[in-house]
Amino acid sequence: MPGKQKDFFAALYRVAKVVNSSLEPQKVLGEIVKGVTQTMGAKASAIRLLARNRRELAMGASYGLSRGYLRKGRVLVSKSGLDRQALKGGAVCLLDAQTDPAFQYRDRAKAEGIRSICVVPLRVGQRSIGVVRVYSDRKRQWSEREIQFLEAVGNLSAIALENARLHSALRTDYDLLLAFHDRLDDN
Repeated sequence: MPGKQKDFFAALYRVAKVVNSSLEPQKVLGEIVKGVTQTMGAKASAIRLLARNRRELAMGASYGLSRGYLRKGRVLVSKSGLDRQALKGGAVCLLDAQTDPAFQYRDRAKAEGIRSICVVPLRVGQRSIGVVRVYSDRKRQWSEREIQFLEAVGNLSAIALENARLHSALRTDYDLLLAFHDRLDDN
């Protein structure tokens, strides 16, 4: 197995272990973005989650981005062609985020030193729940293997979020059942 492919396999193994080891979304997503950044030799990465109104992408986790960049403003799906396209179900890569109109915050990308970006959706079944973004500090053509790796990470991230959501719902149902049972015992 060639070196880079072996690195992707090892990184996917680590991501799967993290997903399987915790039901705390912040911890899992934080480990995922760190691993993606390091494995892909990127400047930074982030996971953004679609808000309930499906109009905005909120920060789920990031690695390698400055506080200033993270506070740049809301990411509105209607104003971010990059994310809008990725949320439809495929990878979208920009060679130069500083000049491409598909990127909402071109001036902030320049200030942050971001050149190329690759974005893939987080999907649960046929429904997109967010995106994974990888940022490069140089113009970069993302390889098919890199995109496949990123798509696999997106799928694992979506599974992690869905597992945490289901666990939380189950916990709530269990607590309600216990409270109901206690009331029955009191009567």
